[in-house]
Amino acid sequence: MNQPPVQIGEVVARTGLSHRTLRYYEEMGLLTPSSRTDGGFRLYDDADIERLLLIKPMKPLGFSIEEMRLLVDALDVLGDPAANAADASSARAKVDAIRDDALTKVTEMKDATARAESFTQRLAQISR
Repeated sequence: MNQPPVQIGEVVARTGLSHRTLRYYEEMGLLTPSSRTDGGFRLYDDADIERLLLIKPMKPLGFSIEEMRLLVDALDVLGDPAANAADASSARAKVDAIRDDALTKVTEMKDATARAESFTQRLAQISR
């Protein structure tokens, strides 16, 4: 069951992203409020929040805003029942490429973490 649209403060609470980041993502075309209140406040639905939760880990992995946009654009195509087969195939390829890139970045981060842990262990041995 879908929840009613929520204002930005609730999105901040549910995603852990700041107001500033949400507005920046909106400016960059990564997020569009699903509607607005009569007073003009932005409203976001569950799909908007899910989109944010999907792209949130991309920043710490080093993905650019443009790469985030490529992903959300591809997801929009994949979610469009009227998309033609060629566009859907291209969108799937983009998602797969981003996934492969993310896996590579995770592996690199794990390797860097292992080196850092080894370094701190060596320092602990030296200081004894």
